[in-house]
Amino acid sequence: MSTQEQSAAGGTPETYDPDVVVVGAGTAGCYAAATLAHEGYDVALVERKSEELAGHIACGDALKGASAFPDSIPKSQIEPAFTNTDVDHGRFEIPQEDTVLEIPVPGELAVIDRWEYGRLIIEGAENAGVDIHYNTVVQDVVQDADGRVTGVEAMSQGTPRTYDAEAVVDAAGSLSVLQDNVDFGDSTFDTNVNYTHFCSAYREIVHVDEPVEWSDALVFKPTERAAGYLWYFPRTETEINAGLGFQMTEEPMELVEDLKRDLENRSEFQGAEVENKLGAALPTRRPYDSAVHPGYVAVGDAAGHVNPTTGGGIAGAAYAGKYAAEAIVDGLENGGVTEDVLWEYNERVMDHFGARYAALDVYNILSTAVDVDDLMGLLAAMPGEKLAEALYSGSTDIGFKLKLEALLKSRGHWGTVWNLYQTKRRADEVLAHYENYPSSPDGLAEWQARRDDLMESVYETTGADPKY
Repeated sequence: MSTQEQSAAGGTPETYDPDVVVVGAGTAGCYAAATLAHEGYDVALVERKSEELAGHIACGDALKGASAFPDSIPKSQIEPAFTNTDVDHGRFEIPQEDTVLEIPVPGELAVIDRWEYGRLIIEGAENAGVDIHYNTVVQDVVQDADGRVTGVEAMSQGTPRTYDAEAVVDAAGSLSVLQDNVDFGDSTFDTNVNYTHFCSAYREIVHVDEPVEWSDALVFKPTERAAGYLWYFPRTETEINAGLGFQMTEEPMELVEDLKRDLENRSEFQGAEVENKLGAALPTRRPYDSAVHPGYVAVGDAAGHVNPTTGGGIAGAAYAGKYAAEAIVDGLENGGVTEDVLWEYNERVMDHFGARYAALDVYNILSTAVDVDDLMGLLAAMPGEKLAEALYSGSTDIGFKLKLEALLKSRGHWGTVWNLYQTKRRADEVLAHYENYPSSPDGLAEWQARRDDLMESVYETTGADPKY
């Protein structure tokens, strides 16, 4: 426990004045804090959980982009949490078509022990000089007369705490409470956010006696509704992260019971031991149009930095934390953490992964409007490498040969094949537009107007209800 927490026992209000306060000790928060500390700044990283439980979150444990992490917490720091580096492809089980589709996954892939990983990135932030404040729940955000965020109000085991800072990094996760309390006023910060843009998920760690035959694969299986899926990700040959999620656009699913029923019906899980049950929400939406406000920046899940088709977001969150910290440093060294100065963070996120994720969201939208049997029939008809391109690059070349193959193999799902082809064109248009993200806040409104026109075409093509 830190000295600050030890002094909190008496309940006397406390005030801290770091250069920057970071809220949330997940991936984005730790990388943001470590990057700032390496630059010589005083950083307070506040975490609502205890030191023992910090880093423990519900996660699928799959890590795409395992080869690349920012230097502020180097890959060598977190590698002990990599429990399975032999995974190299996805395995789509499609019971409606009585088939299994194997697809390659480009780039380095790993399955990790997420709790151990969480502990290691916190340790990495501490090694960089970050001051960790555990058991600290942020309740409000402080703003000055001009609307600039100047700190946060928190409670630590009954003791009120005020953190006065030059900047606040919101790494508080999905549906961040901080964003409910900031008056964004005339800033560009994206407030077009609601619970239907998120997925509710639940997972368990399952131990089996015999090695599973698919220990080199990430296993996906659709539920009876297109907006839900099960996953089985092997941490080792005998330790499996088993989970289920559904988009909140749909009627709630009984996640625990649905997962339990599927586990009971799989022979490899007979007699298995189940531990570490946990649930969470995660974004299944496009990245925020802008995640900056004077004195304030949102990162990771708090800014929609997750692949909306797979739920993957660890590597992207690490770089979002780095980019946000570097923009803050620019502001601290050049007269203030203004919206204009922070804008470079938005640009770097869109250039690195945000544009691709926005294009992938188009396919997510399609999934809400397509009959599950038609969708599974189409997936069964698609070559694995083309599905991999769609899932991981945001686009794919669906040429005449592929269309002909899909038509011949899809057994009556021709309308869905044509719908996918048209949706691919809409996704390409969205991707191209995001690749021309504006270079300053002044250009955002015009850019948004054109993007919204493109989204109208997406809804018309897919038949989906508007998402935003």
